[in-house]
Amino acid sequence: MPQHTPTATFQQFTDVATDEPYLIEGLPGHGLVAAIATDLVTRQLELEHHGSIVSDEFPSVAPFTEGRVQDLVRVYAGADPPVMTLQSAVALPGRAFGPLADCVLEDLAVEFDRAIFLTGAPAENEENIGEVFGVATTDEVEAELREADIPIADGFGLIGGITGALVSACHRADVPASVLVVKANPYLPDPAAAESVIENALEPLVDFDIDTTELAEQADEIRTQMEEVSRHYQQMMASEGQEPPDEPTGPTMFQ
Repeated sequence: MPQHTPTATFQQFTDVATDEPYLIEGLPGHGLVAAIATDLVTRQLELEHHGSIVSDEFPSVAPFTEGRVQDLVRVYAGADPPVMTLQSAVALPGRAFGPLADCVLEDLAVEFDRAIFLTGAPAENEENIGEVFGVATTDEVEAELREADIPIADGFGLIGGITGALVSACHRADVPASVLVVKANPYLPDPAAAESVIENALEPLVDFDIDTTELAEQADEIRTQMEEVSRHYQQMMASEGQEPPDEPTGPTMFQ
């Protein structure tokens, strides 16, 4: 019997004339830092819904916002500045990592110049929250990180989860990529860490200006909303007899 090969497909909705854009990944992980930061970037730059990625390996859920259903994994894009973002409403299960990485490289890599991945790592104490350091796939990317005054990670580390799968795929395919690791609250969604990674790493790297005021002013509201989405999703998965991904608390990097 032939075996089913899991796949993911990019469904493009618009043509966006972008000049070698950055792809900023914002998939849920530790502290939901990437999701919070990338959502703010998408909204403030008024990026257009460029397309969606679909796969049978994705959870069977229908996210909605302001009363309107959305696709689970979405790609947004804009030309000024040239930026694309990759977002998901919920954390994706391990079985989806490979298909999503393949789709990003095969269908999206032709559109972006390089990728920036965001991930949280558990902060050892409150003073460490917001510290950012970088990991690069090439000498050129490492030079860009240093020029932006982003400390390079030292010693040995592992980048796990969906971010690790995507970075590894980019590395193997010679797609220039950097990982911005920010220390975040070990237990809760962390808007403060998201604010830090935007101001201290994304802005100097991508050369845009994002107003992060709302992350500080609405931190409690953002945290509550994120926790409610996570709790509802985990309850739904449990009711279907499935093991949900550990989105807010599972660290994605061990250093």
